[in-house]
Amino acid sequence: MGAGHGHRAASVTDTRIRVAALTPRMDVGPRDARHLHVLRLKVGDVLRVFDGQGAEAEAQILELDAGRAVLTLGEAVSGAAETPFPLTLAVALLKGDKLSDVVRAATELGVARVQLLVTARADAREIGAQKLTRLQRVAEEASKQSRRAVTPEVLPPIPLADFQWEGQLFVAQPGSAGRIISLLDWAAPVNILTGPEGGLTDAEVSGLLERGAHAVTLGPRILRAETAPVALLGAIAAAGE
Repeated sequence: MGAGHGHRAASVTDTRIRVAALTPRMDVGPRDARHLHVLRLKVGDVLRVFDGQGAEAEAQILELDAGRAVLTLGEAVSGAAETPFPLTLAVALLKGDKLSDVVRAATELGVARVQLLVTARADAREIGAQKLTRLQRVAEEASKQSRRAVTPEVLPPIPLADFQWEGQLFVAQPGSAGRIISLLDWAAPVNILTGPEGGLTDAEVSGLLERGAHAVTLGPRILRAETAPVALLGAIAAAGE
């Protein structure tokens, strides 16, 4: 039997979009409205919305045209599980699209924020506002793909000496004896820090260790700068948190 009376039965999709806040009525901008059109969604269809801060819910399309959409809020749903405390990745500036690759993988692996760093051997000393916005968009898209209700914040670069942290900090350092799985303690926030191509200087590592950081191994091989953070985050994810 059809829906009857000329009304189309609501279709539930696995589409997810980010909104500023979960409110009874939500206006969606042109970019997401175009995405809904591309997916051939229509008024009455149900999708999921999340606010990037951990809240997620179903929403029904009330209005949809080329430049905007209006959604009505439905039932709350559980997003993907997050770590017991926030997980921060501090990473040295890298060349080209390498940072995009790192931000994408880090989002999928559960980080809550990405802090960009300027180090002695960093490939760059700064990045423009446009690239920072692009990295934030990469994090948002990766959140959608990985079904997280949290979108990591990508923070502008700061000098390594200015980096402050709460809880534990693990510094990737080839040749170290420490293993992150043995040292990891989720009684407080967790931070990991990786350097640029060429690595951190001895002085930089010593300064971090003096401030309470732990040096940890990346295994027997030397990893590329864009691989190191993914390797450490993968080890944390494999621990089951």
